[in-house]
Amino acid sequence: MKSQWECFLQNLGVWEGSFTNFSPQGALLNDTSSRLSLESLNNNQTVRLTLSRSRKDDLIREFSSVGGGLLFFENGSFSEGLIQLGPFSEFGGELAFVHENRRLRLVQLFDKNGHLNGLTLIREHLAGTPAAQRPPLQINDLLGEWRGQAVTIYRDLRSPDIYSTTLKIQLDDTGRLIQSTSFGERTITSTATIKGSIVLFDQDPEKQVQVLLLPDGASATSPLKVQLRQPLFLEAGWLIQANLRQRMIRSYNEKGEWVSLTLVTEEKL
Repeated sequence: MKSQWECFLQNLGVWEGSFTNFSPQGALLNDTSSRLSLESLNNNQTVRLTLSRSRKDDLIREFSSVGGGLLFFENGSFSEGLIQLGPFSEFGGELAFVHENRRLRLVQLFDKNGHLNGLTLIREHLAGTPAAQRPPLQINDLLGEWRGQAVTIYRDLRSPDIYSTTLKIQLDDTGRLIQSTSFGERTITSTATIKGSIVLFDQDPEKQVQVLLLPDGASATSPLKVQLRQPLFLEAGWLIQANLRQRMIRSYNEKGEWVSLTLVTEEKL
């Protein structure tokens, strides 16, 4: 097992791309080009982050350790966010994938009343490499059966759990989406309404969850409202190739405490 610091170092380099802001309903609000440098100093003992975006001052941070609300997988993929959901406070998290010369990052933000407030999609490639992107995600891209493997890492850094997954997505005769997810021995089936680029899991009016279909094969899964004393999760998906997809899930318990992070890598049968 690599240390968390070694996993962080998988992200070294200069990443060029853009920050794209969306409304909670998926409307594109603005798009800003970006250049993010992660530079190793002191023989990999320190990493300097420099983020440049047009019309904004550079953001510079230095790291000599990682932790808090931040966890990394061995390939460099990671998530950062609040470790505790509190009353009358803003809430959110970032879910970030690393694949070969590309990164795809998604930030989900909620206002002080717990309502989904906005999303930022960050698409990046290593400087000097092709900037190829996939088309916006469509429902048809997801239909079928996906089989894969999940790795769950924990905030307390206990040993990861590794298990097989199955995801089946289909449409019924009325056009309603039916999703069946199996993690190990457990299977959950749910249904959703499709309206354009929004897939709304609306079986329980008190716990509605929406999936937004986004550019570059991305998807954002969010509760429409985060609620105290209820477990919750934030999820991002990335269709890397037509038959290869990754999903990342940041999970909180009923006390509002962040407990784990799961990376699913799945292939369409």
